Amino acid sequence: MWHVLLAGFLFFPALYQLCNRCARRALPGWLEADYSLISSRIVSSIHGIIAAVCGIIVITSCKDVKYSRHWLATAYIWVIIPYMMYDTYVMYIRHWYKCKDSKVLNGKHHFTAAMNSLLRKDFLMLVHHISILTILVPIALFIRGDIGDFYVGCLLVAEMSTPFVSLGKVLIQMNLQKSLLHKVNGALILLTFFACRILLFPFMYHAYGKQFGIPLYKVPFNIPLHCNITMATIMAPQIYWFSLICRKAVRLYSNSTSSKDR
Repeated sequence: MWHVLLAGFLFFPALYQLCNRCARRALPGWLEADYSLISSRIVSSIHGIIAAVCGIIVITSCKDVKYSRHWLATAYIWVIIPYMMYDTYVMYIRHWYKCKDSKVLNGKHHFTAAMNSLLRKDFLMLVHHISILTILVPIALFIRGDIGDFYVGCLLVAEMSTPFVSLGKVLIQMNLQKSLLHKVNGALILLTFFACRILLFPFMYHAYGKQFGIPLYKVPFNIPLHCNITMATIMAPQIYWFSLICRKAVRLYSNSTSSKDR
């Protein structure tokens, strides 16, 4: 799979540079941080779509939730490695440009200022990326053995919400947060995030219980403890992010309602 790894290291940075150049031509006069943000969001959306499609293919192909195999389940894990490394670097680059564009260095070294901004504003996302690279990827590639492709596919489907989240960020960046498109996209974010990142976990337990004839509420007691711990660890940040999305949705639609009442 080294060729897949190499292809990922070439594809994502090249796609980012292509998007950056197109954004500069289509939207002249923007700040460097704006070009970096919209380019990274486009790349994230494309990655999310590809991952979700791969996940659906794996899920629908695996008739046995424990032992069925599909080559995409392993192949795309190798793709995730360069993507997560690329995305972590691009997160830093965005903050680097923000510090440069806003001129908030105040005599501090540019690297230090950008790192402080990254750790302050994107700490949880940074931990998320590092955890995937250091924990989930080794488990998926080397520890799980020849079982669990179905569940890898389920986790890939979780990326279904990424294009809508990215579009929301871009619309805010373009001052279109009061547009109908932003409100419709907000509803799609809620729907896809809840379905693909919250309901996903009970669905995986249900699929296991259905195959082995175990009621859903008994499944956690019939699987190894480390499986439950892994599920809870992955699900916890999803619940936190979903709560943040719900708060933003309440503000968005409440402001829309109050504006109509005036």
